[in-house]
Amino acid sequence: MTLDRAKTALVLVDVQKAFLEWEAGGMRRNNPHAVDNIARLLAAFRRAGMAVFHIRHASREAGSALAADKPGYRPIDAARERDGEPVLVKHVNSSFIGTDLEDRLRAAGITTVVICGITTNHCVETTTRMAGNLGFDARLVADACYTFDRTGHTGRHETAEDIHAMTLSNLDGEFATIETTDSLLAALDMGAAA
Repeated sequence: MTLDRAKTALVLVDVQKAFLEWEAGGMRRNNPHAVDNIARLLAAFRRAGMAVFHIRHASREAGSALAADKPGYRPIDAARERDGEPVLVKHVNSSFIGTDLEDRLRAAGITTVVICGITTNHCVETTTRMAGNLGFDARLVADACYTFDRTGHTGRHETAEDIHAMTLSNLDGEFATIETTDSLLAALDMGAAA
């Protein structure tokens, strides 16, 4: 599998410090190397001069760590934007609602979106589903996103690993192709050689 570098963009969803605060506060997550893998993807796209879009969530919920005036709104250092890389601010789960992401992608001739970020089963999943529904070739990078343990609607404890795996299973084939960082980087390398 190869990817056309001219038609592929990286979309980083909500790689923000609030999630580090949650973890520091005792919330348990999966994929301990996810941010490192996000940084690897970002570095590869930058080296290749490919399109990168940073999505930032600005919560309107009272007391949210993701509110625009809170420290948690800021990007995690490993995924901080550079000059010229657009930062699109959203207020809901989908990166396509209330932003001009779709318009920007189409104007740039992008047909494939590589998606990574936090959290797998919320904004990453919603963005991935919508990308697929809008006709983009969505590639979700499984080891470059993560989520947290949570209590389900029945009161049962659900692990981050199980939530992550089920989210990927729900998306795979129907809305997106599930990738790993290594498989995605290899596809980019093959695309450069083609």
